[in-house]
Parts: sequence; C-alpha cells; structure tokens
Amino acid sequence: MKNNWSNNESKKYIRKYKNLGYSKDLALRVYTTRLLGRNSELVLHGGGNTSVKTSLKDIDGKKYNVLCVKGSGWDMGEIEPEGLPAVKLDPLLALKKKKYLSDEDMVSYQKRNLINIKSPNPSVETFLHAFLPFKYVDHTHADAILNVTNRTGGLNFCKKIFGHKVSIVPYVMPGFMLSKKVSEIYSKNPNINCLILMNHGIFTFSNDAKDAYSLMIKYVSQAERAIKKLKVKKIKQIKNYSTKFGAHEIAPIIRGLSSNNNDQKFIVNYKINKDLKYFMNGKNVRSYSSKGTATPDHVIRVKPFPLIITPKKNSSVNDFKLTAKKAFDNYRKKYINYFNVNKKKVKDKKVMLDTSPRVVFVQNVGMFSIGKDLNGAKIAGDLTDTNAKVIASVEETSAYKFIPEKDLFDVEYWSLEQAKIKKQKKLLEGNVVVITGSTGAIGFATYKMFKSYGAEVVLLDYNLEKIKDLQSKVKDLCIHCDVRNKKSVKKAFDQICKKYGGVDILISNAGTAIAGSIAEVDDNMLRQSFEDNFFSHQNCASEAIKIMKKQNTNGCLLFNISKQSVNPGKNFGPYGLPKSALLSLCKQYAVDYGSYGIRSNGVNADRIRSGLMTNKMIKARAKARSVTTIDYMKGNLLLEEVKAEDVAKAFFHLAISKKTTGAVLTVDGGNIAASLR
Repeated sequence: MKNNWSNNESKKYIRKYKNLGYSKDLALRVYTTRLLGRNSELVLHGGGNTSVKTSLKDIDGKKYNVLCVKGSGWDMGEIEPEGLPAVKLDPLLALKKKKYLSDEDMVSYQKRNLINIKSPNPSVETFLHAFLPFKYVDHTHADAILNVTNRTGGLNFCKKIFGHKVSIVPYVMPGFMLSKKVSEIYSKNPNINCLILMNHGIFTFSNDAKDAYSLMIKYVSQAERAIKKLKVKKIKQIKNYSTKFGAHEIAPIIRGLSSNNNDQKFIVNYKINKDLKYFMNGKNVRSYSSKGTATPDHVIRVKPFPLIITPKKNSSVNDFKLTAKKAFDNYRKKYINYFNVNKKKVKDKKVMLDTSPRVVFVQNVGMFSIGKDLNGAKIAGDLTDTNAKVIASVEETSAYKFIPEKDLFDVEYWSLEQAKIKKQKKLLEGNVVVITGSTGAIGFATYKMFKSYGAEVVLLDYNLEKIKDLQSKVKDLCIHCDVRNKKSVKKAFDQICKKYGGVDILISNAGTAIAGSIAEVDDNMLRQSFEDNFFSHQNCASEAIKIMKKQNTNGCLLFNISKQSVNPGKNFGPYGLPKSALLSLCKQYAVDYGSYGIRSNGVNADRIRSGLMTNKMIKARAKARSVTTIDYMKGNLLLEEVKAEDVAKAFFHLAISKKTTGAVLTVDGGNIAASLR
C-alpha cells in the first residue's frame, strides 16, 4: 500500500487552518484523516475514526486538555475541524478504572464533556482513543487486516505476520468494554505502536501525525504481503448461462418484493463487476456469504446475510418472478428465525427490524443493493463489494470465519449503531419520481417540491444543452430523452430501473405551445402538436405502467394537461386539441389501472410563465384577448398571477392523495369557464 504523505501538502494544511484559527495539531489531524479516508481499502462509509490530543480554550477562558475525535456523520475523506469534536480529556481518563459503563451513560458522559455542546456526537470509540497515551491515534477497517483476521487460524496467522510492536486483541464489541480491554493490553506492553483487533480492524498510534499514518500503511502492507505468499485455490464457479431478461427488467420485481409494505418503499440499485461476479457465482456462495460481514458495523447496512437467487437457464421474466417470490419468502423466514434465536440470548428486549434483505445476488445477472434512499442503497452496494473481495480472498486460501452470530446480532441491534442510520422519515422517502420536461419552469419547480419531501427524482428533457447544464447543478439523475420517441423513452426508463429499481410517480409534464387558426393550420404542424402534447404522454405513461405492474406497490400518473382541454382559447386549437385528448387519456388510465392501485390524475394550469409560455407568447395571447400583458397574466377571479410553484404544489397534493384518481385539479386563479364538475 502506497504511503501518500507529502511534506508540501502537510505544510499547506498547516497554513490554511492557521489562517482559519486552528492549531497545527488539528491541521495535521485533518490532513492524515483525509489521507486515510480517501483510500477505500482502508476506510469505507464511516468505517474508521481518528483523534488528536491537544489543548483548547473553553468559554470560561481556561485552557483544557482535549481529545478531538471523529464525530458521528462525518466522512473521513472530506473531514473538517468541525468533524473532530473536542471532548475534555481529564474527565475521560478519570473513568479508566471504572469497571462498567452502559452505552447510554457513555454517550451522555461524552456529550456532557464536549467543549462545544453543538458538536456532533463523538465516536463510540472515544474512550479507546483517550486511554491510549499518544497524541495521534488512527483506526481503520483495512481490507488486508480483515483478510488475515477473518479466517480459520486467524489469531496464529496474525502472530506470524506482525512483530513485537503489535498486540492482537480478541474480538470485543466496540464501546467502553473494548476501551478497557485495549487499556489492559497496552499496560502489559507499553512498547507497542499498533493494535490488531480480531474481526474488527487496526489501530496505530504515535505522538507524530506522520508516524501514526505511516505505521498504518506499514502494517497494512505487511498483511498484504503475507496474503500474497499464500497458496491460492480459486473458488469453483457455477456454469455461465444466459436468461431471457436483463437487470432492468427484474429490478422492479425485486423492488416490489422488498417493499412488501407500501408505506415503506425501498430503492434498488444494480451493480456488477468482476469481483462481485466471482463472489456470487461461487458454487458455495450460500455457505460463505452467510458467515458474516467483513467487519461488524457493516451489518447495520447489509444485514447478517444476503439473499441469493438462482434463476433457471433461459428463464423468462415471469419465471423469475415466481423464483424470486419464493426466495424472498424463505429469506424472511430465515431472518425471523435469526432474530428469535438471538433475542433470547440478550438481556434487553429487542423489537425486530424489517425483514427485507439489503443485498440480493441474482446469479449470472448481478447484485441489487437495497436502501431506504439511493445513498443507502449505494452504501450497501459498496460495503458488499468490499465484503465480496475480502471473503472471496480468504476462501481462496483458507475458510472464512467471523464472530459468532449472537455477537453480530448485538451489533445489528445496538442502539448506538442504529443511530447512525436512523433519521426522521420524510413523506416521500423511498419513492422514485420521474419528471419530463424537467428543465422548464414548471418541471424544475416540481423537482424542488418533490425533492424537499425526500423523493428520489429523475429529470428527463429533450433539450441536450439544458439537461447538461442541469447535470452540473444537481446530483440527481438527468437523462436526455425525446419523449415523442418510444425507443428513447424505453432506454431512459431502463436506466432508471437499473439505478433506482423502478418508478412510483410519473409527472408527465413535457409539451409545446403551438398556435394558429384551426382551419388554416398546416397538417404537419397539427400532427407535430399531437406528438408533443399527446403521444409523448402516452409513451411515458405506458412504459411507467409496465414497471408499476411489476412492482405491485401501487403507483401514480400525473399529467400536465391545460385549461385549454375544457376552455379553448382563440387561435390556440393546435395546442388545445391534443390537450383535450390528453384529458381523456388521463381518465382512461384511471379506469384501466385503478384495480392495480395505480392512480391517474391531471393538472389544468393556465398562464404560467415558462419556457412554453414565453414573454413573446404572453404578448400574443394578450393581443388575441385584447388586454394588456399584466391584465392577461392576472385575468382570473383572484386577480393574482399563477406561478410554476403553484403547479408544483398541485402535483404534490395529487401525488399524496391516495384515494384520488381520475381527478383534474385546476390551477388558474379561478376561471369559471374552465372549471370542471
């Protein structure tokens, strides 16, 4: 493993943070924490922590010895000084001889001794960092270390690899008791500069930031070299065969089976690479994949075991659906049994978490990772990638061995670990929303509205330049798509299924405003308007319905119709006619798919400033009605201009109105001639 320390970079950090009012100690701590955090073979999604012992002034003006330790929720690769909350050190050391401290008391005590009470919660391993009498302490879950510890005979193997400067710690659950154990081991051998924690990770420490980091690289490299010397026997693979479906076709089925409660929908993210393929297509994958994760804290993201599905050769989508349903039912039974067996072994009464898997391996197809949002699904996928590499590597040279199931259960149901992923659920969490015409005023206002309620939002648009500009501004999936073209629409929805697992809400918003006297309009222009304002909606809705039916978790179609559908405007027939057809289409979907729990509703908006209704068009429409542009925009019963945000709110309310279908909500400030029954 390469040592990435740079004297020039370290000096830049010292200068930068000095100008921001931070000490050299903290600047170097930030620098080396980032060096560790940016190496995925050392740290992945919170799997590690660092600290520095220094001194700081409190509000009383007195200087205190403090431990600045990684705070909960901070990414080591991007950490700032604020991510290293300062805890008064002496009160921590005062508990060194205490025999026991509950998790609740430990957290409370650490928070009580923060210099800044608004800081994030200090790491659950704060006491361990405090009890090691070194300025800099580094902790990672290095892949190579897990490889040498998580195997039959791992303890003896570690003793052969590492020298007298390293002590090996038997597995103890993180928290106060592990801190006590480490303190005891260090007191017996104060010459050490490294601790290998069986089935957990590695700590290195020094009074110098560079040394502590370099020791981490040194010992991980020793483990890597030891692994390379072992005789390798490749994992036997199942036969490579094909199926009659792609990942995008079965992702909605997996998503639907995961989201067995319609109030808790999951995001399903597809991933495949050579490491995952090798791992999941092993003949004994059901055995070695069920022995535990690479390190205990992974279990809160990926559960104690994955779901393995083996589709039959040349099986169809329908064949897979039956196979997957049976596999999911068996998984849930297995998880319930795991919970019931292990809850009897713990004192505290536990409430079972949901029984849905977080990782589904479909052999010869790929991995589907599952989360309550896209980020959670991707984290589960990244962790599984690491688990696959570590477990497969061990299986090639030995047999994978992890902590007892009861210990893994303790971590999965540990309140301090669950606190890392628990957050208040937003109304549309786990829902996938697709918006067409997304770069326009209404489309983007709708995006912001649904995003604010926790939905995963996909933005589709025909304008390549605008969609590229949008990609540079938002993190969400932006797809260049011609909604008038069935192939383009299918390609976009296939991509959505691979990334999110399916679709819950379609907001069919794209359209163009074409004017002209109806008897004089060119036939091609009229046909073009029908393509833009009717068939584009049919293309998207029909594709969304296929996915929603596979998911079997209800769904919602929302169409941007127009008041023109019921109250035509002068010289606006080319636009109004397809919109009238769209109103009928909206109702037809409600009739045909209501029995599947799929709702279909529309919004009749009028006079919204947008890419469709430009200033030029507003002037033309005002002229057609012989009024000023101001009077035209406020020409409603409320005498108020209606904005894109108002349309977005209408879409949102229709989306959450679960007992409403076949309805059209008017957003025009009041126009009796355009009002529906």
